[in-house]
Amino acid sequence: MRPVSLCRMPIRLTRSVFRDLAIAMAAFGLLVGLVFPYAVHRTGVPVEHVLTLRFHLYCLAAGLMVAGMNMLIANGVVRARMRLLARRLEEVRATLERIQSDADACGCDPEHCFLPVDSDDELGRTSEAFNMMAAALGDALRTNAAVRQLGERLVEQLRPEEMARTALDELVDHTLSAGGAVLLAREGQLELAAARGLAAPEALALHPEVCRVLERQGEARIEIPGGILLDRVLAHFPPRAVLLQAVSHHGRGLGVVLLASDRPYTEEEARRLRLMSRPLALAFHNALAYDELERVAALDGLTGCYNRKFGMARVREEFARARRMEAPLGVILIDIDHFKKINDTWGHLAGDRVLMWVSGQIRRALRQEDVLVRYGGEEFLAVLPFAGEEEAAAVAERIRQSVGEVAVPCGRDSIPVTLSAGVAAWPQNAAESELQLVDLADAALYLAKRGGRNRVVCRSAVLEHSVGPSKEESVLRKG
Repeated sequence: MRPVSLCRMPIRLTRSVFRDLAIAMAAFGLLVGLVFPYAVHRTGVPVEHVLTLRFHLYCLAAGLMVAGMNMLIANGVVRARMRLLARRLEEVRATLERIQSDADACGCDPEHCFLPVDSDDELGRTSEAFNMMAAALGDALRTNAAVRQLGERLVEQLRPEEMARTALDELVDHTLSAGGAVLLAREGQLELAAARGLAAPEALALHPEVCRVLERQGEARIEIPGGILLDRVLAHFPPRAVLLQAVSHHGRGLGVVLLASDRPYTEEEARRLRLMSRPLALAFHNALAYDELERVAALDGLTGCYNRKFGMARVREEFARARRMEAPLGVILIDIDHFKKINDTWGHLAGDRVLMWVSGQIRRALRQEDVLVRYGGEEFLAVLPFAGEEEAAAVAERIRQSVGEVAVPCGRDSIPVTLSAGVAAWPQNAAESELQLVDLADAALYLAKRGGRNRVVCRSAVLEHSVGPSKEESVLRKG
């Protein structure tokens, strides 16, 4: 602790500065009143005129009157400003108490808390310092309210995409941005979760600066000269500045927030984004964990496909989307031929190995947007959005051939495996629901089994030849 010089210590007589000032002025007035007669005598005034009791009393009274006038002037000039400062400080204290009690944090508008700065002395510098403190407090209050509001809104969401849209709206509004995007990291890759005000936000997932911010789990500010856009990510406005903030939780990068503005960002806005990313990180962590748990609960533990309960929910969603968009939807119902014989001959562990191998072969033949469901013990249901019956039949045939060409290794033995498949598609096959569409594929699968197995049969009568391996096979039509 630094020593305080005694010469700098103020003289204190009471606990009131203005009372000390009044005592000092009164003492100084009395001193002047006592000294003044002798000073007048030194100028040549006769003793009998100045060194009298009456003149001394007059001088003392005059000194006290001057001291009193000085106190009135000090009260009018200094004390009024000190009272204003005290009143504004009391407003700040009351605002801080509202924050601590989780009440309304607003109400400390710097415009209403500022002190007038009309002097260059210590009082003026005190007013400037107070105004800076009030402005900083106002920014802190707005940031605190923004963080709390974001946290409250995120609690209402469970899905990462919903959280991303909600968070982006809050971040854009509280940083006065013109647009932005939220990208989430999944399986080592960035995916666009929400965007606003950007014409081509998908390109952000591969932008090197965005990837660098996620890798370093840091932040970046990019100032863009007028008329120059951020690479090929075209915005609906001329961007002048971009803020990038990584969203991370306990060292794990969860995503990146990008905000763009048609003006430079202030330090407080950058700080606000940094603070708001903290509740966002926790919310994303919980949402992704919930999403992962839900995904695990939806998957079959052996094959990694959707189980029947969650898989049929996906089939329902795809069927509804197909009808809404008037787009084709193909389904393939696949059954492993003579699977019971495989279990009886090689054992259930070998049967499990066959199921895993077949599911892998099916998955490799499907697209990323296709859905694969373990429909039964040895049955699989593949759902192909935007695929008609011919496209679905071609995929089913590729699956049948890839499985039939290679035997499944099982110790020293190899297990030959063949598949039968039934294909149906909407709207080529009349179906009012996803269950009816699956039933049509199931009926086609039944015809494939009855026809000798190891073949693909379409429910529609459009195809004029069998897509199975035998050239002599004829079309198995409905009815």
